[in-house]
Amino acid sequence: MTNGGPIDPATSPSWAVAGRVVTMDPRSSVVADGAVWVKDAGIAAITKRGDPTPDGFDNVVPLETGGTIFPGLIELHNHVAYNALPLWQVPQKYTNRDTWGNSDQYHRLVTAPMKTIGDATELLPALVRYVECKALVGGVTTTQGIALFSAAGIRRYYRGIVRNVEETNDPLFPEAGSRIADVDASDPQAFLNEIEKKKCFLLHLSEGTDQAAHEHFEALHISGDDWAIAPSLAGIHCVALQPPDFGVLCSKGGSMVWSPFSNLLLYGQTADVGVAKGTGTAQQPFKIGLGSDWSPSGSKSLLGELRVAHVYSQNNDSVFSDTELVRLATLEGAEILGWDKLVGSIEVGKRADLLVVAGQNDAEPYAPLLHGDERQVQLVSINGTPRFGSPAMMVTDGPDIESLEVGGQQRVLYLKQATEDPDVSALSFAQAQANLKDALLNIKDIRLEQESKQAPGALGAAPDIHAGHARLALDEFEHTDFTQRPHLPLEGAPTGPTDHEAAAPAPPISSLLSPIDLDPLTVADDSGFLERVAAEMNLPEYLSPGLLALYRA
Repeated sequence: MTNGGPIDPATSPSWAVAGRVVTMDPRSSVVADGAVWVKDAGIAAITKRGDPTPDGFDNVVPLETGGTIFPGLIELHNHVAYNALPLWQVPQKYTNRDTWGNSDQYHRLVTAPMKTIGDATELLPALVRYVECKALVGGVTTTQGIALFSAAGIRRYYRGIVRNVEETNDPLFPEAGSRIADVDASDPQAFLNEIEKKKCFLLHLSEGTDQAAHEHFEALHISGDDWAIAPSLAGIHCVALQPPDFGVLCSKGGSMVWSPFSNLLLYGQTADVGVAKGTGTAQQPFKIGLGSDWSPSGSKSLLGELRVAHVYSQNNDSVFSDTELVRLATLEGAEILGWDKLVGSIEVGKRADLLVVAGQNDAEPYAPLLHGDERQVQLVSINGTPRFGSPAMMVTDGPDIESLEVGGQQRVLYLKQATEDPDVSALSFAQAQANLKDALLNIKDIRLEQESKQAPGALGAAPDIHAGHARLALDEFEHTDFTQRPHLPLEGAPTGPTDHEAAAPAPPISSLLSPIDLDPLTVADDSGFLERVAAEMNLPEYLSPGLLALYRA
């Protein structure tokens, strides 16, 4: 945690919205026609139509949404820095993360452009602004963060509008761990000691389908019934886990983060969430959160990931009800983080992280969140401040409001924030989008200029021109003695790749690059997205038609 006070202090205007209220509280309460009243960043009251106006709101008239009010979406896994890149047409079925991560096509389409952007200090504010707005328009109010890495070895997170699970500067919102010192990642007991210090530790776990992927779970075994698993551990992906493994994870109080679209795109299968869910009991339920992973092999936002999860569930014994699906992206995610006293549901006293979606008259209250596209999103509020929505829904006006279109419909953004990084706050969304679009189309020229200022070197070499300047912290490039994917040794042999093995000199990154189209902000703005999804070779046959039906509902 850094100095400077909470990133999201408890201050906001007073306002209210009216519509159907899907609270996602422990009783799954729904107010068919009501209002949510917001003051000082929090939910001050929830009323039914016709109830008296709450104290302190005499001059507030609720905005009639004609829609359904949900808690803001909580995302537990996303490499958000990569979300400027378009969907990768995966060329084969992979068996674990290390196989696709080392492929030539991946280096050309993902590694090389991200290395170039990461070394272009002047582009980083545009990247941060664009990908954060991409999350916002998809209803996301909490996700993972974007980090910088300095030449002096100092790592820090950008301070932004969307809540960052890894940095809050607020003891009320305990910060999740996602990186661990290499020395602790080499010893399961030391690893356990470290994760027990955290309320939540997000760990890539068994990402793939083969024995090598499964060994990442086996390596957590200490001896007998002792495992390097604590209630803080949230395993990301867990594709290779078998029924007994989920039993162990649940018995130790662990949880998982599900990213079905990315798993299906890369591996042709995903974690057995039916088995995972079934290991829990009423006294100790097995908690599952949701994450869209990243746009190169995942959804554009958590709203899209919810639709993938919905189609998957419909075609796999209806493993999740609609209520349960929405819970994965709201209250259950908050519970995994240890934030459930403050966010994850619409309850008096919690922070006003809200999502309003068009549609109030559906018989099924959760349907508006699972059908249609991003044009359905009418309002996104974080910490009581409306940040994105239709002009009629935004209670903030003035020079700091910025207009944009989503699928041809007028929307506005409010991006002013006292605690935001100054280099980002000076940049509008429109300028960020234009800067990134131009940079990706000219990515080869940018890299050639970078290479002209450095001696030829390996793929991961940083240009000398940026000595003393912060770069984007991408763990596949920066060896900081910390890792986001700790592969504990199993029987003395590493279960993952070693980053320091001798290798033949790599070609210049510029030789791998060609123009790239900036990934559109939404599915509604990406006319070819669903067709590209249909062309993906590893997806089950039901997924593409199912998504098409949902998006066009």
